[in-house]
Amino acid sequence: MAYNNNNKHHSYTPFSLLSIVIILCVSFCVIEARSPFACDPKNGLTRSLKFCRPSVPIHVRVWDLIGRLTLQEKIRLLVNNAAAVPRLGIQGYEWWSEALHGVSNVGPGVKFGGAFRGATSFPQVITTAASFNESLWEAIGRVVSDEARAMYNGGQAGLTYWSPNVNIFRDPRWGRGQETPGEDPVLAGKYAARYVRGLQGTAAGNRLKVAACCKHYTAYDLDNWKGVDRFHFNARVSQQDLADTYNVPFKACVVQGKVASVMCSYNQVNGKPTCADPDLLKNTIRGKWGLNGYIVSDCDSVGVLFDNQHYTSTPEEAAADTIKAGLDLNCGPFLAIHTEQAVRRGLVREADVNNALANTITVQMRLGMFDGEPSAQPYGNLGPRDVCTPTHQQLALEAARQGIVLLQNRKSSLPLSTRRHRTIAVIGPNSDVTVTMIGNYAGVACGYTSPLQGIGRYAKTIHQAGCSGVACNGNQQFGAAEAAARQADATVLVMGLDQSIEAEFKDRVGLLLPGHQQELVTRVARASRGPTVLVLMSGGPIDVSFAKNDPRISAILWAGYPGQAGGTAIADILFGTTNPGGKLPMTWYPQNYVEKVPMTNMNMRANPSIGYPGRTYRFYEGPVVFSFGQGLSYTKFTQSLAQAPKDVLIPLSSIRGFTNSTLSSIRGFTNSTMLTNGVRVKHKKCTTLSLGVDIDVQNTGTMDGTHTLLVFSTPPSGAWSKNKQLVGFEKVHVAAGSKQRVRIGIHACKHLSVVDNFGIRRIPMGKHKLQIGDLKHSISVQSNLQEIKT
Repeated sequence: MAYNNNNKHHSYTPFSLLSIVIILCVSFCVIEARSPFACDPKNGLTRSLKFCRPSVPIHVRVWDLIGRLTLQEKIRLLVNNAAAVPRLGIQGYEWWSEALHGVSNVGPGVKFGGAFRGATSFPQVITTAASFNESLWEAIGRVVSDEARAMYNGGQAGLTYWSPNVNIFRDPRWGRGQETPGEDPVLAGKYAARYVRGLQGTAAGNRLKVAACCKHYTAYDLDNWKGVDRFHFNARVSQQDLADTYNVPFKACVVQGKVASVMCSYNQVNGKPTCADPDLLKNTIRGKWGLNGYIVSDCDSVGVLFDNQHYTSTPEEAAADTIKAGLDLNCGPFLAIHTEQAVRRGLVREADVNNALANTITVQMRLGMFDGEPSAQPYGNLGPRDVCTPTHQQLALEAARQGIVLLQNRKSSLPLSTRRHRTIAVIGPNSDVTVTMIGNYAGVACGYTSPLQGIGRYAKTIHQAGCSGVACNGNQQFGAAEAAARQADATVLVMGLDQSIEAEFKDRVGLLLPGHQQELVTRVARASRGPTVLVLMSGGPIDVSFAKNDPRISAILWAGYPGQAGGTAIADILFGTTNPGGKLPMTWYPQNYVEKVPMTNMNMRANPSIGYPGRTYRFYEGPVVFSFGQGLSYTKFTQSLAQAPKDVLIPLSSIRGFTNSTLSSIRGFTNSTMLTNGVRVKHKKCTTLSLGVDIDVQNTGTMDGTHTLLVFSTPPSGAWSKNKQLVGFEKVHVAAGSKQRVRIGIHACKHLSVVDNFGIRRIPMGKHKLQIGDLKHSISVQSNLQEIKT
């Protein structure tokens, strides 16, 4: 599922002549609507069938339809390009569509053209995650699903979108880290649940606006590194890391987000392909977490486990193993080719095929695809006029503004002044790009504003690319770039990466700027007669220690891949129209980190005995370039604790035991014993253990701004984790000179617990330390042993 990106596209503003023509056409032209997927009221042969009656419960309709299908018809519905069943009036359907940060044409289910020339392209996920704004994530999901439904109604898209990607950004070299919400499982889980809710809608009952899909389950975060690729990789993962890190966002997707689908990944986990592991699929996703939906393979991954991983002896066994493990749909042709023989040979039952179809068809019925006339259904009135609207494009701009992170600002050199900085040298291989700004898994944007164009709205610009591309293989253009910097009142260098450096199928080898980019930055900064600002476009972190330590570089901004309006957002922050408020969703490591850490090591925790420093801010022990959660503002915020509990009592009705003991055997245990062993959480009885922490945030500066409160917890010493972990966050807008009170909800069982070596979540007894910026607060957690019954 590779996405090819090309920067050589003409820049144009969102409201181009073409956009006006489209708007006029939408107003006055007749747009042909989609014919019913099934149950056409004009079809006298099928309209009276039970599965076509919306008044009948969905599960009854589903099994009525399955009972009418032949085995061959059933098997042709097990793949992404599901075949039509003409005798029952059912059209063919393409399940594979993408909507990572806007409706995308990467999957074959979406076609741009005609009345739908593009769709709103929001910032890449890693940038949006940096906003730490849950309501923004859900709002983006609502807009994307509006546009998806509109395109479906116009016959140019499906309703099943294999997004979001919620894998943990474990290793800074991963080419697909840009698609994820970052390295923290709590952040990724909250992003997953809110974006899914936005996509799927909140219609009454069991209905769906579109069907989202959380991918790639699980422990998938390596594409192609030093000869190791995702098709052959066996991720060796401890039960502790699975429960504590890798599976957390997927559980949030299913339990909190109520997602309609989960995608299993290419890799093996501890020797088993994820798409053939009943413990991961049937027992966990559907059993423990209660998925109400379908499980789909990554594209061709069923073929991969047979052809590449040689997991089974025959293709029929591969088909049977995946279906019996809980797979419902195959992206790719493998199940359509081999399932019939697997049934004939007794390797899998037709009843198992029926159960798989029940899960996929149920989702289609929840989407209204068997309810007849699309225009008469909820969302049936959405059309071309609802795509690329000014409101949607404004949200894309706002998302970019909120996601950009100010990493350094020497002597408050930013914001720039339109009065003092009338001429700006805009330099760098990413200074006038368009498609680069939308990252991968993107579609056709409504329009673009490049950084050069955005800055040009504030000041006169002198433009020099400096390099012919981000690879920056030569320094022939450096002299012209230096000359431009000498002529300007300020210099903005827009550097970084693009999809030629980090992408699906392409992991990075190192963390430095490519080619001669570092030399270009240093030489231009030396030549500049005004402040020099370094703007970085990238999905993954970059070691820019040289710039951080160079006094001639006044400020550093990270823009990620900021979407179609990225240039406007960058300029608004440079000139202070917008006060930056983004925070890094991942750690920025020095180059020597990757020189001693192979991507194939999946362990999160440090192991000093072998020189392994650990991963992510939660477990890494070593120096950083910039920290997780780092981000500056143009104003000054102070925080004070208004209210927080000092003691928490864990009632024994909320626990199940200690280590491997039963309650009847724990009499005589002391709190000091529980400090070591912890109390095992029984989640369903933890509803009363929610704690409220109130923080007053005061803006003592001269500019209005948004402040992100990040709340971390550190367990008592002697527990299984000694590092802090994010337990909650809240974004608040505070006017200059004013104060806002913010409540952060902390749940003892979720947020004061840690995972032991066996993958069991426990609450250590003792003093837990909360950290909110410079604030620190201790909460004593104890258990009432007197409630133990003999």
